[in-house]
Amino acid sequence: MEPNADIALIGLAVMGQNLVLNMNDHGFTVVVYNRTVAKVDEFLAKEAKGTNVLGAHSIQEMVAQLKRPRRVMMLVKAGAAVDEFIEQLLPHLEPGDIIIDGGNSLYQDTIRRTKYVESKGLLFVGTGVSGGEEGARRGPSIMPGGSPGAWSHVKDIFQSVSAKVDDGAPCCDWVGENGAGHYVKMVHNGIEYGDMQLICEAYQLMKDGLGMTADEMHLVFAEWNKGDLDSYLIEITRDILAFKDTDGQPLVDKILDKAGQKGTGKWTVISSQDLGIPITLMAEAVYSRCISALKDERVAAAKKLRGPKPKIAGDRAKLVEQIRQALYASKIVSYAQGYMLMRAAAAENKWNLNYGGIALMWRGGCIIRSRFLGKIKEAFDLNPKLTNLLLDKFFKKAIKDSQRSWRNVVAIAAKKGIPTPAFSTALNFYDAYRSERLPANLLQAQRDYFGAHTYERVDKPRGEFFHTNWTGRGGDVASSTYNA
Repeated sequence: MEPNADIALIGLAVMGQNLVLNMNDHGFTVVVYNRTVAKVDEFLAKEAKGTNVLGAHSIQEMVAQLKRPRRVMMLVKAGAAVDEFIEQLLPHLEPGDIIIDGGNSLYQDTIRRTKYVESKGLLFVGTGVSGGEEGARRGPSIMPGGSPGAWSHVKDIFQSVSAKVDDGAPCCDWVGENGAGHYVKMVHNGIEYGDMQLICEAYQLMKDGLGMTADEMHLVFAEWNKGDLDSYLIEITRDILAFKDTDGQPLVDKILDKAGQKGTGKWTVISSQDLGIPITLMAEAVYSRCISALKDERVAAAKKLRGPKPKIAGDRAKLVEQIRQALYASKIVSYAQGYMLMRAAAAENKWNLNYGGIALMWRGGCIIRSRFLGKIKEAFDLNPKLTNLLLDKFFKKAIKDSQRSWRNVVAIAAKKGIPTPAFSTALNFYDAYRSERLPANLLQAQRDYFGAHTYERVDKPRGEFFHTNWTGRGGDVASSTYNA
């Protein structure tokens, strides 16, 4: 029998099933396989009933149904499972065939896998897929990287099933070699952590500070979603705040305040530390989830540690508007930091990233999709070599217009004992970044005092290092100069 499947997909969890149905809707014939083969039959009998989706009960049977070059996509748990499936696939594939990892893999693993699969004569794609269950079904954001030669063979499928922006442009394009696609997806997830934390801080300021009900906050987020903050996360927050439990009370008030995480935010922070890039807001978002997990400790501490009462007096409408502006300004800083990180990673890994194109890929389908991203694309279209979004004319003015409110919100939160780590660190970063001189001169003196780590002087050429015998008892031998 002549092979007639365009692509195979391994892994029939929620994302896998919905992406298969999406591909089917766009005219592609998909053959599916799952480690628990009963899931294949169940999927074909239920969700995929009446479609052109094909099933396979073995890797060999799956590969036999594929047109050449064979394209096999995995949507399985990151880590060992991806390597195991690669090993199972290799004996059944031939040079020129393509293995695609669509999971949330660590980008270093994708760099390693690309090199390994290419050594076998095959091509490898590591692609970020964002948008959750709905995105997979209706159009996700897809961020592919890996073997450049694979792009022409997967482009039509990926761009057809991806989300589209207003002018019909697909939220999918080639990102770069080896781990570039998964790196961009990782940064996307780090920004997602930041956006969610900022929204939660705005929520707590309104709830605990202004005493607003869930219904009142629902109306606020509904209004915010009509303006600069128009985004998927603001939209779902609006809906969550309106959702009632079976007793008619807001369900959100009954959910335990203990956040989970899958690790991509942590990976982003670790990468930033390796590269020396201060993504302070994303780091605070990760640590905020960590402190939320200390629920029992926090309950005990609340009975013993005292602070001011959170009630904020004043014009509620005015304060709500100031919170909106603080959220918007902090969001700008978060994205500026994310783009700083991608620029540093691109230099480190010799990737040629299209920063405006990345913003376009994030415009639709993904969790951080928003109107805001269109302005980022415009900034990089205007100046592809832009070093920092804060220096773009539009964002510079946006910060200027929001700055007074932003500072007031952070100050009020501190006075009232309402934690706003993301708002606060965003403002601190902005102030540090715009400072011509920071107190690091004293820090370098301290390092030289106790460790002979040397320092540069403002009255000498850069790159010339000095050591001082601060006590008169030390020697003149300096430690080697390095950055860790």
